Amino acid sequence: MVILDTALEKREAENKPVRVGIVGAGYISRGATNQILNFLPGMDVVAISNRTLSKAEDTYRMAGETETVCVETVAQLEESIQMRKHAVTDNPELLCRAEGVDVIMELVGEVEFGCTVSLDALRHGKHLVASAEVDSTIGPILKEYANQSGVVYTNCDGDQPGVIMNLLRWVRSIGFNPVLGGNIKGMLDHYRTPETQAAFAKANGQTRRMVTHFADGTKVAMEQAVVSNATGFKAGKRGMYGPACDHVDESINLFPEEQMLDGGLSDYILGAEPGPGVFVIGYNDNEMSRTYAKYFKRGEGPFHVFYIPYHFPHIEIPLTAARAELFNDATITPLGAPATEVITVAKTDLKAGETIDGFGGFATYGLLENHEPSRKENLLPIGLSEDCVLKRDVPKDQPIAMEDVEFPKDRLCDKLYREQLTRFAGESCPTGHWNIF
Repeated sequence: MVILDTALEKREAENKPVRVGIVGAGYISRGATNQILNFLPGMDVVAISNRTLSKAEDTYRMAGETETVCVETVAQLEESIQMRKHAVTDNPELLCRAEGVDVIMELVGEVEFGCTVSLDALRHGKHLVASAEVDSTIGPILKEYANQSGVVYTNCDGDQPGVIMNLLRWVRSIGFNPVLGGNIKGMLDHYRTPETQAAFAKANGQTRRMVTHFADGTKVAMEQAVVSNATGFKAGKRGMYGPACDHVDESINLFPEEQMLDGGLSDYILGAEPGPGVFVIGYNDNEMSRTYAKYFKRGEGPFHVFYIPYHFPHIEIPLTAARAELFNDATITPLGAPATEVITVAKTDLKAGETIDGFGGFATYGLLENHEPSRKENLLPIGLSEDCVLKRDVPKDQPIAMEDVEFPKDRLCDKLYREQLTRFAGESCPTGHWNIF
């Protein structure tokens, strides 16, 4: 949103910055903090919560802020904000409950912890920027809580779902019906593990778990679930099509036209240039529109490819917070009932009694599946899989059902997932929301 720059300049002139609280001090948190403190007048990171305080302090330090104050109560945090200081804490509740925080960014990527933070933030009237891991699992029910509190619940700019939605909105605004929202994926290997990804993780300052679920296909499934639930677009088949091609323009011929025109597809292409980025296929059978699209090198039509060849999560995520606070505008948020979810599949032969180590681990990978068949088969969402104990053997590449596991006791994520199923029982995700004709 280009309008954000002038809106933030106005907030800077009024000495009323958009006040962000960040939960987590990892890779994206460090980049977002640096971006806000150094390049976005009209915004401030007023507090960072992390289980290890030194990492929260390091996040500020790497952005050039060497003086931080450690807070242990809401009152202390409120005082720090009023004095324009930067606070660190190991208690995320303080950020969720302080009146001086406008927006919470939950950047940890752990579902149970993320659920706790997200629900607390929404109940206390904070706009929430959620992780794809949480959003793909229980985003629709969290959106309901946001509606009740009159705040914005959203996934972020810069990561693929947000970039896809921004592009989709633009494609619609220029007169093309979006019929596919897609990811440009560099590689995918379902059998990557934290061991195979250890060197890459170390070289890039990320955790082995995070880069493993990037590589094994779970993350692209989560990202496309976020897109599905915000558009009503479905998976064309279990796991999506994910065809390989040399250039994104070739994607126009790689997906079934009848499925694209029947509610839309959420999918990806593999190994295409220019990447990594996203693409949207738009449809327009108007003769004049097709003539102009052809002249400007967007093909013969009626299907046309539009793409963005890059994404910058750490740089663009602050814009999501600004959009929420300044314009009450969600970057990408569920429409209603779930359209898809990410199911749990065995990465290797698993034995009864084994404890599943969750996404990005050694045991499982995730595939995108439409909500109706997933629930008909009672399949286990991968966002709920961590620490579940198998009741039976599951062969490699077989989906795991909910009755196949013993769940940990008293988890909030399980409660919210059941609540989501109850709330949307008998409902389907709206389709045609993004159509223009």
